[in-house]
Amino acid sequence: MRQQTGILGQPAEVRRARTSSPGAARLAAVLGRAVLWIFLLVVGLLTLFPILMTVTGSMMSNAELMGGGSIVPKSWEFGNYAQAWEQSNFARYTWNSLFMSVAATVGTLLVAAAAAYVVDRRSFPGKSVYVGLQASTMFISMGAIVLRPQFDLMVALGLNTSLWGVILILISAHASTFFILLGFFKSIPRELDEAAMIDGSSFIRSFYRIILPLLAPGLGVSGLFAFRHAWNEYILPLVFTMTDPKLQTLTVGLANLRYGSSAAMQINLMMAGACLSILPMLAVYILANKSFMQVTAGSVKG
Repeated sequence: MRQQTGILGQPAEVRRARTSSPGAARLAAVLGRAVLWIFLLVVGLLTLFPILMTVTGSMMSNAELMGGGSIVPKSWEFGNYAQAWEQSNFARYTWNSLFMSVAATVGTLLVAAAAAYVVDRRSFPGKSVYVGLQASTMFISMGAIVLRPQFDLMVALGLNTSLWGVILILISAHASTFFILLGFFKSIPRELDEAAMIDGSSFIRSFYRIILPLLAPGLGVSGLFAFRHAWNEYILPLVFTMTDPKLQTLTVGLANLRYGSSAAMQINLMMAGACLSILPMLAVYILANKSFMQVTAGSVKG
């Protein structure tokens, strides 16, 4: 029995499969997109749910919050924010955190950018050893083990009773920033350095006047990470400010809200303080958003 063929001499089954394949492809694409959006929606809800719990919990009474049962306050206690501000000396602690975070961020960017520039543009003995040591500090975390040597070092320098000791320690932990900026330096043509040298510019002047402005997107991204790390630091400010509570940072001050005058846990005030402490970090994220967009655009273009 002869097999039916189409007008082009192809079997009818093949012709029907080919005519139906575009519809199947479109259906698969729609299903794939739907699965992707469902996954992103679930991840977004899981990410935002703790933030929602913190915001709503910050406007509950402590009894209602400890009792549970609902995430929506029965009575909105906006006074929790004013109470948290007064009890935790919020203005003073916020200033301390801003001072420490900004100083540590600026110092980290300067040190890491200078180190990355020299490593990328110059050859010197022990270069591979230096890069290896930088990498090792990223993967080997000693935590509290190095806290005592760091404190003893700051005592020897006379910086154990100020935030400058914490700032110097945070600046020294610049390995991740170093490698981020090193990748950005590799994308900047060396011809710019050579042209500046021909015009009589020194190595250091070329770095500050020509290369550093071109590094703005990388500095923005690295500065965001460095600021976030310094802002969320808890152990170092706690150890270095034990003898002087006026130097405590916001993370340490918020922890002191756990217990009120009646020795009862004040979770609602801690949540209110946490919401207030998010605002400076949120402002930094908004300011650094342009740098993220430039980095993304550059990577897509490349």
